[in-house]
Amino acid sequence: MGVFDKLKSAGQAMTGGSAKVSIEYPLQTVFPGEPVAVRVTVMSSASGEVKSKGVFVDLLAEEHLNGGNMQCPHCRNSFSPKHDPKKTHEQSVPIAPAFSLMPGETKTFEANVQVPGGAQPTYAGPTGRHEWKVRGRLQTFGNDPDSGFQPLRVGMK
Repeated sequence: MGVFDKLKSAGQAMTGGSAKVSIEYPLQTVFPGEPVAVRVTVMSSASGEVKSKGVFVDLLAEEHLNGGNMQCPHCRNSFSPKHDPKKTHEQSVPIAPAFSLMPGETKTFEANVQVPGGAQPTYAGPTGRHEWKVRGRLQTFGNDPDSGFQPLRVGMK
């Protein structure tokens, strides 16, 4: 293995390029306190063995507030204040223990995860919105490869 190959491997490990991760889940509305079936597929894209500390499903809920137009009292210019999203829930659910992936190997893991009972549902209105997201993630050395957050619709019981 040459110097450039070693640098490329190190770069892939640091950026999460050692594996590709995808997640499948039901697209219909899910409800707080009920199990949601998920399937996480991981595929090695590295030239060597990928050592994993496990597979996780991450749930994230955020509230986004709409800022109304305001006026500067000094200059009378109009502006919309920026509101950063507020996390209302964050959870990481382990669905597989530590394992190794050989080059080109693919593994699939299935599990049920649960939106907590009493959770705020997904909504969008004139003053803001509340969003739920889900992703699959492979925990490895460096930056964890993941599926990226996907929308999850949570209803009200």
